Amino acid sequence: MTTKLTNPLLSVVVPLYNESAGLAVLHDALEKVLQHATHGEYEIVYCDDGSTDNTSALVRAWHTADSRAKLVVLSRNFGKEIATSAGIHAAHGAAILMIDADGQHPVELIPEFLAKWQAGSKVVVGVRTNNQKEGLVKRYGSKWFYRLFNRFTGMKLIPGSSDFRLIDRSVQQEFVRLTERNRITRGLIDWLGYQRDYIEFTANPRLIGESGYSFRKLFKLAVDSVISLSISPLYITAYIGAFVLPLSVLLGLGMVINLLFGDPLHLHATGGAYVMILVLFLVGVLLVSQGIIGLYLSHIHTETQNRPLYVIDKAKSLGLDGEV
Repeated sequence: MTTKLTNPLLSVVVPLYNESAGLAVLHDALEKVLQHATHGEYEIVYCDDGSTDNTSALVRAWHTADSRAKLVVLSRNFGKEIATSAGIHAAHGAAILMIDADGQHPVELIPEFLAKWQAGSKVVVGVRTNNQKEGLVKRYGSKWFYRLFNRFTGMKLIPGSSDFRLIDRSVQQEFVRLTERNRITRGLIDWLGYQRDYIEFTANPRLIGESGYSFRKLFKLAVDSVISLSISPLYITAYIGAFVLPLSVLLGLGMVINLLFGDPLHLHATGGAYVMILVLFLVGVLLVSQGIIGLYLSHIHTETQNRPLYVIDKAKSLGLDGEV
């Protein structure tokens, strides 16, 4: 067994959920690149997010042959963002790089990430410029998400920025202090600030299978991101109110004109029709505002429960502090 490194140059964090079919290909590619780029001073932190296949068994075999392959097993499925956070927390490298297990993030770019970090960048972000099999809905949905996110939060996420990113140890130490349950890792890292650099890449085809992120999950992630990083949506109802007030005045004037001048606009609408339209509009505004407030209340409820962010099954994990 390879000697365990206490403070490796680079930790690579890989969140996993039922990735056994293509994981060996990724692991072999990582080992080849990391051995050359770090001269053997690396660790790979695999975080199993409640997989039901033999994902953990594969990592166990690799750990037996080389202790630089570590395994963090969560007690159940907590979601990719939480699993990524657990891996970041467990990493010991001077720099920590996150990469997806599906093979879409090109491992051959890792030396470039290291070079930019060694040149002084505390955060190096992989920016996806093209995805070979990305659908139109996801592509344009992503563009609109970044536009709305930047507008609502006041932050400046680069369109296409991904979880394929490297952070310095100092950034990791601040990241550990963040306690949000509803989180998007890339957004929290950007919120921390620090000197940042970018590397553009074209996403590879997935090693096997389809993405586990359905449109529903992506939409929820987008909503959670905006809600957790900004209070701007709470002001939406105020803006709607600023629109409703003059509209109400105009409707009232229309009713008065109809009554006094005999429907000069030829709308053939009764006063009751105007009232009904106004009431329906105000009810819609009220429901929208209640929905936005409800989202914030649900996040507040989750945060105030004060539960652990995740639970590690230490009996099944390998290579953590104090373990083999």
